[in-house]
Amino acid sequence: MLSERMLTTVMRECTKGYLKLGPCEETMMPAPVPGQPYMLYMHVPFCERLCPYCSFNRFPFREDRARPYFANMRKEMRMLKDLGYDFDSVYIGGGTPTILLDELCETIDQARDLFNIKEVSSETNPNHLIPSYLEKLQGRVQRLSVGVQSFDDGLLKQMDRYDKYGCGQEIMERIQEASPYFVSMNADMIFNFPAQTEDILIRDIERVIESGASQTTFYPLMASPSVERSLARTVGKVDYDREKRFYEIICELLTGEVPGSAEADLPAGPNGERGLFEFGSAWTFNRRSTSAAGPDAMIDEYVVNYEEYPAIGSGGITYLGSNLYVNTFSVNEYNAAIEAGRMSMMGKTTFKKLDRMRYRFMMQLFGLRLDKREFERDFGCSIDVGLPVEMAFMRACGAFATDNAEELTLTPKGRYLVVVMMRQFFIGVNNLRDQARAALTGEERELIFG
Repeated sequence: MLSERMLTTVMRECTKGYLKLGPCEETMMPAPVPGQPYMLYMHVPFCERLCPYCSFNRFPFREDRARPYFANMRKEMRMLKDLGYDFDSVYIGGGTPTILLDELCETIDQARDLFNIKEVSSETNPNHLIPSYLEKLQGRVQRLSVGVQSFDDGLLKQMDRYDKYGCGQEIMERIQEASPYFVSMNADMIFNFPAQTEDILIRDIERVIESGASQTTFYPLMASPSVERSLARTVGKVDYDREKRFYEIICELLTGEVPGSAEADLPAGPNGERGLFEFGSAWTFNRRSTSAAGPDAMIDEYVVNYEEYPAIGSGGITYLGSNLYVNTFSVNEYNAAIEAGRMSMMGKTTFKKLDRMRYRFMMQLFGLRLDKREFERDFGCSIDVGLPVEMAFMRACGAFATDNAEELTLTPKGRYLVVVMMRQFFIGVNNLRDQARAALTGEERELIFG
């Protein structure tokens, strides 16, 4: 698709320009802006084994390395409290946040003591969906996101996940057992693996539905430079030419959206529904029959609901005001900084006004609706004046279902173009992570690059 290739090229060049890490002199994050809502992100960089496609900060798990780390995250949380921050939402990513369950529970409990937390999202792996874990997480975590990637045994073996987490049938049964413990159970999936056929994808979608998960997120495979070689070695070279077709299959089977149809022409069920799932974002789908569905459902990309967020932990990425801060990827340096009473930002990039407008444009459209009046209030100009080229491109592509004085919403083609934007943006963020990871030395460098 020509528009996809053009957008990929433009986004690649744009992210090269503004996602470039520079030095950071600050030892503390900026204080909060009164009235600004914030979400807290925590990063747990430990895994039992490292997946070849993952660009996040992660290290092989060792208990003697992880316990002091959790203790220092709790110290850093208190630093944010002292700066005046409050949060109603927490997202815990990794790595594998549930790698040391007692430490994770203590950390969540402290967050609830310090802040007015209403909801906690945490990531986990299928081998932790067992009663002893689920019982401790119940009530502490409202939304659990389990990294499935695929239910296909052949793909799981390629990804080195079969021996770790079991076959696809076992993983599906674990999700079925775990779902009642949480307000929302999300199955994290990846599509467009080189060895993935349309039949494999369709079977994955069927198993998501059968699993009873109240939510599923289908990410396109994102091949950043740091993982391209390991990806090619393990699962093959990524082919973006078939990505759109795979995305259409996902949308059609989950929501009933037929490729090329107008919204009004979609087949509706007996109660007006158009599929078992509805869109929560461009790549998040909420099951209609559960309380997790609806406009306020928790979704994986917290950046949709919270434009600004401090991040604690090694490898965390903070976005506040015009600045994006990256914490050191070294667990040793992170621990030393926190124990010395300072935060661990090792680099930052500052967004120009145009970059911030583009970021808002992408993130709100990813969340399926852009508020034009809010845009003009925050940036002092209309979106047509601020982003004339972007608006002209999207209009020419037929991306907008609604385009009036109040809002922008998306057509099916527009949703796919936003998926392309987000794919390239996250590849750019992964490049930023690579810049931070390159500073590792000694044993930690050997663990990752050796």
